[in-house]
Amino acid sequence: MNTKKSPIPVAVLMLIGIIAISFSAIFIKWSSAPASVQAMYRLLFTSLLMAPFVRPYSGALSALRLKDWMLLTASGFMLALHFLLWMGSLEFTSVASSTMIMALEPVFIMIGSFILYRERSTVSAVAGLGVAIVGVVFIGWGDIGLSSDNLKGDLLSIFGTAAVAVHLMIGKKLVARMPSYLYSLVVFIIAGVVFALYNFGMGIAFFDYPPKEWGIFALLAIVPTVFGHILFNWLLQYTSATTVSMNILGEPVGASILAYALLGEQLTGLQWGGGLLVLGGLGCYLYMGSRKAARVEERKFIHPQELQTLPESAS
Repeated sequence: MNTKKSPIPVAVLMLIGIIAISFSAIFIKWSSAPASVQAMYRLLFTSLLMAPFVRPYSGALSALRLKDWMLLTASGFMLALHFLLWMGSLEFTSVASSTMIMALEPVFIMIGSFILYRERSTVSAVAGLGVAIVGVVFIGWGDIGLSSDNLKGDLLSIFGTAAVAVHLMIGKKLVARMPSYLYSLVVFIIAGVVFALYNFGMGIAFFDYPPKEWGIFALLAIVPTVFGHILFNWLLQYTSATTVSMNILGEPVGASILAYALLGEQLTGLQWGGGLLVLGGLGCYLYMGSRKAARVEERKFIHPQELQTLPESAS
């Protein structure tokens, strides 16, 4: 059980993190540079910000085996694929649609965990994810009414979400035997290299961009990555993973509000209905997940003789 107390209230830091990651789609929309270039510099600048603090982990870096490097490369490749597809989706569909679909990340993780690790979820949790999937269908149906490009953007977001789910599942395996900070830095560098090779192969310019674009590249690294994702990772030492994962619900809401205020984007009634189903379904899934985790934690403190007297429903 976690007993450490955060120097700043966790709720305040969570709010800062949600606002920060909500700006990611806004910055991408503001940029006219190719998505692969935006992602490359986002990862490069983030790696440069993290590099000065990696020295305490040098021993863990030298202890990595060939198998670890192969998994790190696979994780970095899937992260690059996620950025390429999701950031590309914003060229075709709205911020709200793309981020609401990306919130389906737990669905892909649940499916992958069952296939690879035989991890089972409760019926209530699966039902919640089923409701969320219906919500995505509503969003896509609403986008069809706008244009075929919007549907293309939705599909790119779905595939990008599947890619990041694979990235996270590989990460789950690796952080069990290496520091998460080191894992993040190495994967960011590998994904950045993947993008550099992609841009070179596609003949995409590396440097021919106006100052505004370089500013956006830097903002993508600092705001949603450092004050968003890295902040959430840091919060894991003060609160549960389930609590931190609630940012999955916060990002679509924050991004939609910012897109309305800063980009003038509006959704149809069908899309709003789909969005509510997505957030409600995921909320149910996360709530049931937290209850299951609490029961498992509680069982750790029950004496074996007492455990034998528990009814079957407690297992």
